[in-house]
Amino acid sequence: MTTKVIGLDKLNRKLALLPIVAQRKIRDAMEDGAAEIVRMMKSLVPEKSGDLKGSIDWTWGSAPKGALTIATVRGQGMRSTGSENTITIYAGNADAYYARFVEFGTAAHTAGGMFAGATIPAIAASPFFFVSFRANRKRVKGRITRAVNKAAKEVAAGGG
Repeated sequence: MTTKVIGLDKLNRKLALLPIVAQRKIRDAMEDGAAEIVRMMKSLVPEKSGDLKGSIDWTWGSAPKGALTIATVRGQGMRSTGSENTITIYAGNADAYYARFVEFGTAAHTAGGMFAGATIPAIAASPFFFVSFRANRKRVKGRITRAVNKAAKEVAAGGG
């Protein structure tokens, strides 16, 4: 006796489409989340010259050379293992090399080198990186989860 599953071909086509639709929606959700975190960072960073504020951004793949990486998130369940599925939030560059000093502050110390003996006062921390990440982490994670669920529903309904 042979059993035939009605609609099996249609189900297999939908299952094959799911990773493609999900990947697109996950990437969109990751981009929205990164942009939201960057906006908050820029609103919190102390601004003197504007160099540090201007250096805060996100990118697919690795941060530009000289930048301080704050968060790197790889799209879970995404097909490729390449950097195109890794989003990096960063701050700093050749002009704004001091991002970590602003974020974490510095201790008072005596300078060496060319300015040996000079007393350098402590600089209070002005957190803008991690506080922004922590404040938005749950919302961004929820957005990505909803994107996966929405992709599954869309494929099940025949869209894509």
